[in-house]
Amino acid sequence: MKMKYEYSQHGQTTARLQSPHGGAATARMTSHPAHFFPSFFLLLLLGLFTMTSAKAADTTRILAFGDSLSAGYQLPAGEDFPTQLQQHLKNQGLDVEIVNASVSGDTTASGLSRLDWSTPENIDLVLLELGANDALQGLSVDNAKANLAAMIEKFQQKDIKVALMGMRSPPNMGADYTQAFDAIYPALANEYQIPLYPFFLEDVAAEPDLNLQDGMHPNQKGIQVIVKNIAPFVIDLLNQPN
Repeated sequence: MKMKYEYSQHGQTTARLQSPHGGAATARMTSHPAHFFPSFFLLLLLGLFTMTSAKAADTTRILAFGDSLSAGYQLPAGEDFPTQLQQHLKNQGLDVEIVNASVSGDTTASGLSRLDWSTPENIDLVLLELGANDALQGLSVDNAKANLAAMIEKFQQKDIKVALMGMRSPPNMGADYTQAFDAIYPALANEYQIPLYPFFLEDVAAEPDLNLQDGMHPNQKGIQVIVKNIAPFVIDLLNQPN
């Protein structure tokens, strides 16, 4: 038995059942191409959206929330710390997207004030890198610690895992200030039980070849050192169960 379809110009489809013995049965069906194709494309778009959403769900989204050290102060486009870290992690086979929400000149107070509106949706991990400008300006250590604590709590309320990027005070601020400021980060990491990278500028601070002429901001070579140092720390975080 064979099925043979015949199409008419009036939108009707005729189906003929033909037997090998010559008999035939005929049935007419009315098709509506104008209705069929929109439905087909709707299903196609739905399928593509579903696949895209599934892929997006598999991507770990990291937020770099800091100051000029993360923002890429005076560096060419794409040479900033978040972009270079993302590329490094992708080269390691990790499906990550790093959003750079860093602002040059930010203190802990200004970071706290903009946290809600500058934190995108669906962030899994934040690298909280603030405090350097507080130390440079000799701002209150207690206030800096309180601001960082408030940011940690806000991120946690958003169900975002927080990794704290430690800072150190310049030695010219005096021994008492330096000791008090440097103690902020280990204390907060212990209090909130969050991972701490001890010093964001490890191996880069005070190294002329790795900094811009101002002696404070990493150049492209300095960023590469920072990425190389911090990448294993971030990879360990990504490999930990949620």
